[in-house]
Amino acid sequence: MKSITIEELEQINKDSCCVVDIRPQEQYERGTFPGAISIPMDVFEENMDRIPKDKTIYLMCHTGERSRGYTEDLEEAGYDAVNVDGGYRAYLKLTLNRYMESESEEARKEKTAEIERSIIKKFKKTVWRPFTRALNEYKLINEGDKVAVCISGGKDSMLLAKLIQELQRHGKVPFEAVFLVMNPGYNADNWKIIEDNAKLLGIPLTVFNSDIFDTVATIDHNPCYLCARMRRGYLYAKAKELGCNKIALGHHFDDVIETILMGMLYSGKVETMMPKLHSQHFEGMELIRPMYLVKEEAIKAWRDYNGLHFIQCACRFTENCATCGGGRGSKRDEMKELIAQFRKVSDVIDINIFNSVKNINLKTVIGYHKDDMTYQFLDDYDSRTN
Repeated sequence: MKSITIEELEQINKDSCCVVDIRPQEQYERGTFPGAISIPMDVFEENMDRIPKDKTIYLMCHTGERSRGYTEDLEEAGYDAVNVDGGYRAYLKLTLNRYMESESEEARKEKTAEIERSIIKKFKKTVWRPFTRALNEYKLINEGDKVAVCISGGKDSMLLAKLIQELQRHGKVPFEAVFLVMNPGYNADNWKIIEDNAKLLGIPLTVFNSDIFDTVATIDHNPCYLCARMRRGYLYAKAKELGCNKIALGHHFDDVIETILMGMLYSGKVETMMPKLHSQHFEGMELIRPMYLVKEEAIKAWRDYNGLHFIQCACRFTENCATCGGGRGSKRDEMKELIAQFRKVSDVIDINIFNSVKNINLKTVIGYHKDDMTYQFLDDYDSRTN
């Protein structure tokens, strides 16, 4: 199977080739290689007639891995097919790097200022107000706090960092913030994208390394669960070492209602992702979720309005999952699809799912539990009069 780098692809005469982007349509619409056509993986086979046989075909996915199989399929079908090494991620890294090198420091500062102004002005109603409402309603940040803002490199944590910076500038409560990034063994391209985006956004990173990816590589059963637990523990430990009393994560409104539905449909229980939690293993530490009331569509709108491109799935073991461009994904992906369908039916279903876990009538449930206490409605049924 033949392959080519992004730099080599840029030098090829576009009239003699056809670049095919096989990532999901939404990702293609947000950005692709110049001149590429979109044939997503889930409809690739039935749309092969759109691919010209008289040109060399260059296939691009997110990382360059999933496109290998499709390149081989085209070769077997008689096409002159070539895989694009590194995929769209390599192109994103290259273009970001070129921007950072070509733009003057003044131009980059102005771009950062434009991004910051958009939060307070254009996205005041959909991002800034829900953010501050969650802070006030759930008492997430208090005077004198030192908050470790945990950054993964995706859209959610990057926006969270900017919101915290704006809060420090315009808020009434004085507090400290550390913008904490753990590198558990990221792919070099992902890591470069994280660094360049942080520079573009004006986020001063505090970086530390771990070997989590190497550790979970040997785990066959549920490595994602172990990885998440280990990452959280490392972040707590580093934050405490830096004198922080809280860690802030970028979970948003959609994460909350997805968690509610997953619990009901797959675990048979009613529970949700809480806006804040005391750490069980790190005394004095607390986890907070300041974007608890910000909807994901608002985060995407902020990202797209400012022409920003973030990493999607930094884990080197799951780079080929649905999030990064193919196939059916996790249970959370299923919930995203389900909620999207609900929103087509009604514009209040999502908020009703959210409200369902705070408007619980204990007289109309069969049972519940809290810590070591359990209750079943028959326990006091005969003593009730209504």
